[in-house]
Amino acid sequence: MEKELEKSTVVLCGDDDQGVVQIADEVVMMIAALATAEVDGVGTIGGISTSEFTGRVNKKYLRRGVRVEVLEGNVSVGVAITVQYGINIPTLCAKVQSKVKNALENMTGLTCSDVNVRIVAMDMKKDKKDK
Repeated sequence: MEKELEKSTVVLCGDDDQGVVQIADEVVMMIAALATAEVDGVGTIGGISTSEFTGRVNKKYLRRGVRVEVLEGNVSVGVAITVQYGINIPTLCAKVQSKVKNALENMTGLTCSDVNVRIVAMDMKKDKKDK
């Protein structure tokens, strides 16, 4: 049912009578980035402010903060984030992992095998309006 067609896309379902449904890796990346941005305490993802993910984000910048690998219906995700000062890091990472896994599995139907979170910096700004 699920097979890889190109390196950058995966076929979710293929039916010769009706056609095929493909999803690009960039779509999987964006879903992971948006889910990460929804978690309180995440300052930036790959240097992009979480508030900027509501608009269109350049793929080049997105790839700095989110990596996905889709093989045989399984997705492996890595996100690089900045953490806001004062946030419990293990709790934040668990929330990011859960949110990303649930979003990917619900929206794509793929199985999320792992979500790796890398803390690249700490945001020392204390007011959210300073972001």
